Amino acid sequence: MSSAYQAFRVDKTEDRKYPRSVVELEAADLPEGELLIDVAYSSLNYKDALSATGNPGVTRNFPHTPGIDAAGVVAESSVAAFSPGDEVIAIGFDLGMNTAGGFGQKIRIPAGWAVPMPSGLDLRTSMTLGTAGFTAALCVDKLEAAGMSPESGPVLVTGSTGGVGCVAVKLLAKLGYEVHAVTGKAAQHGFLNSLGASAIMSREEALAGADRPLGRETWGGVVDTVGGQILVNAVKSLRYGMSLAACGLVASPEIPATVLPFILRHVNLLGVDSVELPLAQKEAIWRKLGGEWRLDGLDDLARPLRLDTLSAAIDRILAGEMVGRGLVDLSA
Repeated sequence: MSSAYQAFRVDKTEDRKYPRSVVELEAADLPEGELLIDVAYSSLNYKDALSATGNPGVTRNFPHTPGIDAAGVVAESSVAAFSPGDEVIAIGFDLGMNTAGGFGQKIRIPAGWAVPMPSGLDLRTSMTLGTAGFTAALCVDKLEAAGMSPESGPVLVTGSTGGVGCVAVKLLAKLGYEVHAVTGKAAQHGFLNSLGASAIMSREEALAGADRPLGRETWGGVVDTVGGQILVNAVKSLRYGMSLAACGLVASPEIPATVLPFILRHVNLLGVDSVELPLAQKEAIWRKLGGEWRLDGLDDLARPLRLDTLSAAIDRILAGEMVGRGLVDLSA
């Protein structure tokens, strides 16, 4: 079996530029770990684009292979929990940050970063979801644990054409919620309607009323992927006792808010993290996505990519021009 493999690599020059290329590497150069995995698919996330452009909050050491997601087949295992031939999913922890990630045809990781492929999912489908789809499901799970139900009222999804947003819209619609989607992309209204959005709000509408301490009680729940003023406005318009799940900051990490919605309307701001989430909780969400939350028609969300088309896609996602899920095929 050949130990050579193809990978998308980001280098760092002395003048702090980050050139990208597809290179051939050796498995012997991978870090230590209990599992060597032949990666079949990965996916493109906003964090991968940050890693590929030298964001020090994501990646500090170069040259580097990004890719916070990977689905593949175990080639070597030094632990009893996994055997060669097992299909596994790996997302989060340090994968693709400062550990060589899923934009390479091989990864070596601790066994504690991998979950067995659940019934109902396969290598391709799991990475059409990837971290973004997993995070969408985690948001919905946390909102429902806090009391959200279809009877609570309409649910708002911000950043709805992005990776988390589009899966959130599709999942909420499947579960019987009335979904309202926020987007700045007027050309994508039909796409959002096809996912199950019953109403679409422009970015300008979502930003209106920033000067008011409270908005009209509207939302039975919110999945927010953008942060900033849109998050604050959504909190101000939650119905009594309802919650917003925050999982992104593409607009801003700042939240210029007051405590008024929290103490007058008994609402909740829920933080959602998929990176360091304990493995047992990750397994539970993946099982849901392969079972009662399994989504049909995921191929409609997939934007097929290869290692040699990744660089252009990274530029698109940083420019806010990516719609749907970037599915990276490493099987060729």
